[in-house]
Amino acid sequence: MKKERILVTGGSGYVGSSTILKLLQDGYSVKTTVRSALRATQLSDTLVKAGISSLNNLEFIEADLNDDKNWDAAVAGCDYVLHVASPLPHAEPKNDDDVIIPARDGALRVLKAARDANVKRVVLTSSFAAVGYTINEPGHVFDEADWTDSSMPNPAYIRSKVIAEEAAWDFIENEGGKLELSVIIPTGIFGPVFNNDYSLSIQLIKDILNGGSMENFDFSFGVIDVRDVVLLHLNAMTNPDANGHRFIATSDDIVSCYDIAELIKKERKDRSQAIGSIKPIDQNRRIKISNEKAKSYFNWKPISWKDTILATVDSLPSL
Repeated sequence: MKKERILVTGGSGYVGSSTILKLLQDGYSVKTTVRSALRATQLSDTLVKAGISSLNNLEFIEADLNDDKNWDAAVAGCDYVLHVASPLPHAEPKNDDDVIIPARDGALRVLKAARDANVKRVVLTSSFAAVGYTINEPGHVFDEADWTDSSMPNPAYIRSKVIAEEAAWDFIENEGGKLELSVIIPTGIFGPVFNNDYSLSIQLIKDILNGGSMENFDFSFGVIDVRDVVLLHLNAMTNPDANGHRFIATSDDIVSCYDIAELIKKERKDRSQAIGSIKPIDQNRRIKISNEKAKSYFNWKPISWKDTILATVDSLPSL
């Protein structure tokens, strides 16, 4: 058993459950927030299914990003906090604030509680949404210096991620005291799944496999394996040099739905019968994203996008 105790917010989500799985495997003592007892039961079942034989080192606390209740109890006794939880709407909300306010105020609740409990460092899960939705210059390579303009009329989820991250950095600068902050910025998160509570990225793979229309996905994007997302969170948590930094989490290649469909047709023929016709995108429209900072700081070699997508496909039939 490692001495450190870690709080993971939103433990029942895709990234949260994958993070807890890795922490328990590595011998950490873990606390996690869930919105209900049912979520705690679902997470326990997921972890057992994933190979965890004992949950004695995992503690559940009911807490909601919209409510101050129990956040002090959640962070009590913890050395680090991995703030993974954030609202992710499956449809555009009628009111943007229904997404933006929980994301921003939830991050601030976690940071305030962590500061008051003398937590050493918080690692915040942001998103490429906070980086890549302002600059539209051909050939631009997005990196950690880029920010999405939060005043632009982007969808609510995109605005929520940049507003929440901006609020977190402002808090650390003005009210954080000794609390440290690092931020992980994933692109599209794929990889093995253990239950039905997964990201919209995984739903995209399901749609491709089921012959869904890709007419609204005529763009390119970065791919990151959920296992690498977890690894980078843990590296950002423990590496002294990571304090005060953002790290983009993406593999070495940029892909499109066409690329994914062609990979499945080639490598998983038995799963490709329903895949419809998907047109390749214009190569000049492929986005460019740098992952050099994370590689440099953590000596990290990302899982290839092909291995990640195939791991996703291979894990879906059991659901």
